[in-house]
Amino acid sequence: RRGRVAGLSRLVISHRCNASEVEHDAALEALSRAIDSLSEIAYLLRSRDQEAHRARAFGRVAAVLVRERPDLPNLTAVNRLEAIEGVGASIAKVLAEVVADGVSSYLEKLRAEAGVVLGPVSEISLSGYVGDLHCHSTWSDGKVSLAEMVVAARDRGYRYLAITDHSPHMPIVHGLDQTRLDAQAAEVEVIASHLPEIKILRGIEVDILEDGSLDLADEVLAGLDVVIASPHIKLRMDRGAMTERMLRAVENPHVDVLGHPTGRKPGNRPGGDYDVEAVFKRAAQCHTAVEMDCDPARVDLSPELARLAADLGCAITLDSDAHRPEEFDYVPLGIWAARQAGLSADQILNWLSPSDLDSWLAH
Repeated sequence: RRGRVAGLSRLVISHRCNASEVEHDAALEALSRAIDSLSEIAYLLRSRDQEAHRARAFGRVAAVLVRERPDLPNLTAVNRLEAIEGVGASIAKVLAEVVADGVSSYLEKLRAEAGVVLGPVSEISLSGYVGDLHCHSTWSDGKVSLAEMVVAARDRGYRYLAITDHSPHMPIVHGLDQTRLDAQAAEVEVIASHLPEIKILRGIEVDILEDGSLDLADEVLAGLDVVIASPHIKLRMDRGAMTERMLRAVENPHVDVLGHPTGRKPGNRPGGDYDVEAVFKRAAQCHTAVEMDCDPARVDLSPELARLAADLGCAITLDSDAHRPEEFDYVPLGIWAARQAGLSADQILNWLSPSDLDSWLAH
């Protein structure tokens, strides 16, 4: 299952007594640049309807690089980049350029065609990432159990994980009402007693309804650790009405995070049109964070909007929106977007310690 590169054990980055630290650091740097480059290429291609398949191919290989950690300089030297799962001639060319020059001419071409203007790029590192604040389990539309998600997060070294299954408004996602939230709380308590090394935050991803109200009553939301309010429906509302809707949502005192704030999926749907500056200003005033959803199908907020939100005083979350353990890989795929936005670690809640996060949520 681990792909064609799995058997090439000598070409996977690891600490070995016969490899110098300089070579190891160079391999890690090349890997990081490659992940960022492929992630951005996938993001830019998704805005082109005819390139959706190609976008997915680049995104899948970026995820393989995150998971498998191949030694790209060595694979390049022996002309075996195409041994990596999903890598054909065109992606191999991009990887070889990144290894040799630190940049991809194809990515630079896409940036120019899209009119992308690069600002100051930050140097945030995944090594400081403490925990994920948005994921799902089989309690709603996730693909594995709550316990499996928590164990997977623990195994990544996370110190906390928010379980934010859906609210019940959309029947297709099998969301949770008060009764099922209570049942889930009992399961969380049992799991937490067996896994004391990771804190489980009880949460919900609650739908923002057409009038800006939320899909669950305030008294239900008040009993949770993390409330993410997200737009999923009626995204083509009139701009003025959509702005009022989003303002009402971020003003709710129980909402901690505005989830994937536009609802867009590049190459699939454009997302809601509203006065983002007014909404982000109000979110900052109301101590409501805004999310950078790292799911490659979303990348919402975009780097440009994330920079705007941060400049207006909003706290940012950088979350996977994972529905299965391997989708936690979306966070390192999204790191490039946070770097492009020029964000620093002190602007992103996921870099807070468990106690500092508790203090922020209690504010």
